[in-house]
Amino acid sequence: MKLEIITPEQIFFSGEVTSVTLPGTSGLFTVWENHAPLISSLAKGRLSFLVEKKETELNIDGGFAEISKNIITVCLEIVKA
Repeated sequence: MKLEIITPEQIFFSGEVTSVTLPGTSGLFTVWENHAPLISSLAKGRLSFLVEKKETELNIDGGFAEISKNIITVCLEIVKA
């Protein structure tokens, strides 16, 4: 599935991932391939994603995520690696 992390200034990440864990405002949730369509607000916390068994973690201050047809779009104000 494809993950896109975007900010007002740039596309921070765009690529194929195995899973994505997001800090939703109602709690953490993980997105796997063929996840049901969803739009969620994100809280301050840690976003992580897995690319070929390598995990990347980012600290975020909140934002929004849309999941549809194996594409995860995450919109953030800023990204802190």
